[in-house]
Amino acid sequence: MTQCKKADNVRLASLNRRQFLGAALGAGAAMSFSPSFLALAQDASLITRAIPSTGEMIPAVGLGSSATFAQVARSEDISALRSVLSRMAELGGRVFDTAPGYGASEEVAGGIAQELGIHETLFWATKLNVAQRGGTADPAAARAQLEASFQRIGKPVIDLIQVHNMGDPAVQLGLLREMKEQGRIRYMGITTTFPEQYDSLIEVMRNEPLDFIGTDYAVDNREVEDVILPLAMERGIAVLNYAPFGRTRLWARVGDRPVPDYAHEFDAHTWGQFFLKFVLGHPAITAVTPATSRPTNMEDNIGGMLGRLPDAAMRQRMIATVEALPTV
Repeated sequence: MTQCKKADNVRLASLNRRQFLGAALGAGAAMSFSPSFLALAQDASLITRAIPSTGEMIPAVGLGSSATFAQVARSEDISALRSVLSRMAELGGRVFDTAPGYGASEEVAGGIAQELGIHETLFWATKLNVAQRGGTADPAAARAQLEASFQRIGKPVIDLIQVHNMGDPAVQLGLLREMKEQGRIRYMGITTTFPEQYDSLIEVMRNEPLDFIGTDYAVDNREVEDVILPLAMERGIAVLNYAPFGRTRLWARVGDRPVPDYAHEFDAHTWGQFFLKFVLGHPAITAVTPATSRPTNMEDNIGGMLGRLPDAAMRQRMIATVEALPTV
């Protein structure tokens, strides 16, 4: 690498997310980036990962629909969500994670995707849960919720449905198994982002034929590395990662600090890409689905799917950097 390219990468590595928002990978923003970054954006292949149960390849960064996405979905003006979904598709993202429990997100996103003509090409991951937390599920209510998801998404076959937050796995995984056997869903799984449910998740992973799990994981939230991620690799279960930014926690910790200069060594140019590439550096992670309602954030996130990923030694350096930041 020439000294000029090194200087370009170091300068780009110092950008924080706020500075990155005014620009992205589109031609209209081209003058905002150095030649080295534009070359990477134009020439590098998007990182993809295989779903272990079939070998199907999917893009490693997608879009979630909780948090701010869900907030905007409840509003009268959903134009920002139309722009987010459109931009993701334009830049090669396909994985969209939603749930009936995210308010209007599933319905609004389904309508937008059909309007844009991308509903057939997206990899739809939605969820099922009619059980109270820790309680039992009514099979009739669960079936009704599933049928509502099919209507909202507008596809005869949904790519992935997971039981949301460990809601009565005996009943709801059984329903998903039936639907998979009928060819109405392609993959099935289960999720939780609650540490107190990790033991239950581990038990289900060991005893049920899952294609996917969904769970939280971030550079400052690594408990799932102990058992859950190794078990997913052992059992051939794909992993959707939620909350790679610790929801808003990591943004509060970094504030306006610049991204470390060494981040250019794995092609991270913003803190968002730093956090996403840390998660993708773990081989168990199949795809990351951070939620956003801003197209520029979507572009930034897609940048986390370009270029190199940190190796094990670099990931330890990243952990040390974050651990040195103030807690919130």
